[in-house]
Amino acid sequence: MSDRNTEYQFVTVSTDQLITQLTTAYQNIVGVTVKPASPEKMFLSWMASGIVQIYQYINYAANQNVPSRAVGENLDALAELFFEKSRPAAKPAYVSMRFTISAAQSSAVIIPQGTRVTDVGGVTYFETVSEAVIPIGSTYVDVQARCQTDGTAGNGFTAGQLTEIVDLFPYYRSCTNTDTSAGGSDVPDDDTFYELLMASESAWSCAGSRGAYKYFAKSVSSDVADVVVNSPEPGEVCIYALMADGTPAGQEMKTLIAQACSADDVRPLTDLVSVEDPDETTYNITMTYYMSTSSDMSAAEIQEAVEAAVDEYIAWQSGKLGRDINPSKLIQLVIAAGAKRVNVTYPVFTHLNDGSDDNAPGIAVVGTVSLTNGGYEDE
Repeated sequence: MSDRNTEYQFVTVSTDQLITQLTTAYQNIVGVTVKPASPEKMFLSWMASGIVQIYQYINYAANQNVPSRAVGENLDALAELFFEKSRPAAKPAYVSMRFTISAAQSSAVIIPQGTRVTDVGGVTYFETVSEAVIPIGSTYVDVQARCQTDGTAGNGFTAGQLTEIVDLFPYYRSCTNTDTSAGGSDVPDDDTFYELLMASESAWSCAGSRGAYKYFAKSVSSDVADVVVNSPEPGEVCIYALMADGTPAGQEMKTLIAQACSADDVRPLTDLVSVEDPDETTYNITMTYYMSTSSDMSAAEIQEAVEAAVDEYIAWQSGKLGRDINPSKLIQLVIAAGAKRVNVTYPVFTHLNDGSDDNAPGIAVVGTVSLTNGGYEDE
């Protein structure tokens, strides 16, 4: 359970404590002893239950004035205290499109802004964000296109999947996306929005602080899970971004981050900003797990739980830039899943750079996975 799900207790909500306080006060005022089964005791218990409900509302209302505990519209209202100001809206995905004509022309060929393209199924549509011009003597031009549907629906179209044009122009021959579409994000949930609010405080700096660059990089999309910023040389700023699925930012996302962090009102004049790839380190998983004869779970249930634990480990291992490859975490998760003992051959502990030394941070990438059920053992 995260801290955001744990409310502060501004007033006590203990019914027993409240009944004791009410009983003592009643006895002092009336001058009689309240018996456990007396009508007075029942009445005081009823009063206590009502007061406790009121106290619960007081605690809830008080917590909604604390950004780390507020939810929904209450968190939105508190956002005006921060640099971020408001919850980001859903954002569309972007992709680089290449338009090709049948032959080079003696005059420039104009591709209007808003020219639409789609995939073979015609499910998702993209439109060019600016006018493009194929120069005299050339047969193609590259231009950025934006998904017409906000959110993650436009993400993940790999190169060559957007090949159908909707708005034809003279001499058109073909179109295709040259990279993978990215940048689309849904409205962030409360936890993601709170983290963005906290990060946004660094953006008040006008000196290009590490935290400011990190904030502007994460503000590009709620799918950006982790960002490392360093400076290998004076005046150079390198940004490394990790997506929520544990993969480094693709080319389209890196372009969007570079644009956001290079804006005139973000980047100090002397900074040269670039978005780079982290150093990838591949690890394999080879392990044997054993089951206890006294376990209440069946062998099939344990196997399913162990496989889920391994998937959880893979996601955890690639969930943060610079996270060391740690087999102890794997053992912890598999034991918690129901295994009695775990013999891990691979991975071995491997230190990954976190980028604090101004070198590229590392990211762990899973290779092969081999799980062996070693059978039952006595305690």
